[in-house]
Amino acid sequence: MQFFWMFLTGIAAGVLSGMFGIGGGIVIVPALVMILGLSQHAATATSLIALLLPVGILGVAEYYRAGKISGENILFGLLVALGLFAGAFFGAKIATGMTSELLRKMFAVLIGIVAVRMWLQ
Repeated sequence: MQFFWMFLTGIAAGVLSGMFGIGGGIVIVPALVMILGLSQHAATATSLIALLLPVGILGVAEYYRAGKISGENILFGLLVALGLFAGAFFGAKIATGMTSELLRKMFAVLIGIVAVRMWLQ
């Protein structure tokens, strides 16, 4: 049954990622922690592994097919990817040095801040 929920979580995250540009931090990680009972560290690591390749390839292909990708998008995407490359490494270094409880609470604060900011804009 856990495989089913993992797959369903991946589908939900993939759809929302394709729609809103969000990924594991907003969809996959909470589902893995709250539904499947994974620790914050395990959920974060699983999310990073899951999103590494499939979301990028299929999502970009569909946007390209629909004519929604410009040269500016490519440049910005590559710049963001460069930041993600370094940021994921340093974020993982920081997170693995924390307790799972502290990491979970910091994640909750981040989601709350994002939710309030999006609501008020």
